[in-house]
Amino acid sequence: MIIDSQKIRIAIKSIVNRLTGKTNVHFLHIGKTGGTAIKEALLDMVPKKHFIFLHKHNVSLQDIPNGDKIFFVLRDPITRFVSGFNSRQRQGQPRYFYPWSDNEKIAFANFTTANTLAESLNSSNADIKYKAECAMRSITHVKSSFYNWVISDEYFAQRKNDILFVGFQERLDLDFDKLKTALNLPSLVGLPSDSIKKHSSLDSQDVFLSELAIDNLTKWYKKDIDFYNYCKSLYK
Repeated sequence: MIIDSQKIRIAIKSIVNRLTGKTNVHFLHIGKTGGTAIKEALLDMVPKKHFIFLHKHNVSLQDIPNGDKIFFVLRDPITRFVSGFNSRQRQGQPRYFYPWSDNEKIAFANFTTANTLAESLNSSNADIKYKAECAMRSITHVKSSFYNWVISDEYFAQRKNDILFVGFQERLDLDFDKLKTALNLPSLVGLPSDSIKKHSSLDSQDVFLSELAIDNLTKWYKKDIDFYNYCKSLYK
């Protein structure tokens, strides 16, 4: 049997914290939702009653012990696609530098804008359509789904009582204030304003999407859009 060492490390730390009387609170870092800004703001926080785990992208809901509290941020999957495409096009710069994979090199050679890629998903040219689908399944962030983190609708429902807070990138400032209240953090704690610390998109990058592109992406990300809308109905 393969033992998940990461899950075990989280579980051990969780138990130790509980023994010291602290409530474990875990941040699931779903890519391109504003998570870097939240982690930057909470990095040096040491609440008296909570221990905050600021996890990397590779930690999912399944890795977190039952009974521990969890929070995360979602984003409209369509704008998340654009942000993810542009972030990987610049290889994560300026905050990071993660070189393209071989498949990403091919994807960005074939599609220079998010709009071109999205429009090509229903191209009448079979070769272009195939290349577009390959790109969608190759580009980091673009290929990921919310379900990489929440696993399934059924599993999310099982863990519903562990969800402390769900925020939304479109109203991040407002939701971060709600999160501070939930965690009993000082009112002066705030999100970074520096674009590099936030790891936000560059103003010079193209964010345009045509109606055709939006329609294609709505079909491609249907399951994620349904989950996003479901959470919006729950966490207003």
